[in-house]
Amino acid sequence: MSDHRRRARPSSAVTLADVARASGVSEITVSRVVRAHGPIAPETRAKVEAAIARVGYVPNRLAGGLASAGSDLVGVVLPSLSNSVFPDVLRGLTSALGTGGLRAVMAVTDYDLDAERDAVAALLAWRPAALVVAGLEHRPETVEMAKASGVTVIELMDIEGEPIDLAVGMSHTAAGAATARRLVTRGRTRIGYVGHGAQDLRAAKRRAGLEAALAESDLRLEGVTVVPGPSSVASGREALAALLAERPTLDAVVFSNDDMALGGAFHCMAADVAVPERLALIGFNGLDLAAALPRPLTTVRTARERIGRIAGEHVLARRRGEEPPRLTDTGFELVAGGTD
Repeated sequence: MSDHRRRARPSSAVTLADVARASGVSEITVSRVVRAHGPIAPETRAKVEAAIARVGYVPNRLAGGLASAGSDLVGVVLPSLSNSVFPDVLRGLTSALGTGGLRAVMAVTDYDLDAERDAVAALLAWRPAALVVAGLEHRPETVEMAKASGVTVIELMDIEGEPIDLAVGMSHTAAGAATARRLVTRGRTRIGYVGHGAQDLRAAKRRAGLEAALAESDLRLEGVTVVPGPSSVASGREALAALLAERPTLDAVVFSNDDMALGGAFHCMAADVAVPERLALIGFNGLDLAAALPRPLTTVRTARERIGRIAGEHVLARRRGEEPPRLTDTGFELVAGGTD
């Protein structure tokens, strides 16, 4: 194992003693703060809580001789289950973990990084065999907890950045760039974008890649509509209608994902907008439903189930004392449908 990888892997969990040293109080005082038991001066509590956040301490809910009971659990924190994307990831993950007798315990955050931080704290308190989270961007406290936990940490769906431990996924910037180049080669020059909530940081990377690649051909996005909240077919339909009302000369629209693009396709059907003759549509994810449209959606297909399966295999490899690659690029495929 290289020195770089050895340093990247957490070696031991942060303890009460570490918090006591960081805060300058006794372990008993730290324990009282953690268990909310007994009188504690407000200034002392604040000092201990600041030290806990700084060193990444997570209380052990299995203390007292039951720690081995949590060794077959893997904490999984996902941003959404509203479409098949993350269920596909979860299916691959659980199928791989099952071969090693491990079970997934899951939390959903709705792309809220504060909710992710709280979910990670709750799951790490049970001392799981591993922690699996989506994306590479987290609150600083989340990163510190994960690093200090001493467990295998795998970040999914993205490899553009420095992982806490291991990462399995793809380049979203490259996917956005591939989308732009596809449209340029098809002769599209008046391109718009329909997206969803800014909290989806991987969608933001795809948009950045899209805009950078368009700039290579002296093009830019001619119109943008981003709806608040999560993606959905309904919001995609409404957003495309609003965008075309504002920018009627667009000849192509890129969507943040297939849910939104499906909604756009339904708007075009209802409004008698000819696709792709009048307007090209491109999505992201490669959902089965998008392929079932009368004109299958042109989209970027991601290896979602494979990403989950590889993550599960990495967890099992670590338990065997093996060292998986720090970054695993599963790539993507631009699927030419009938909408561009």
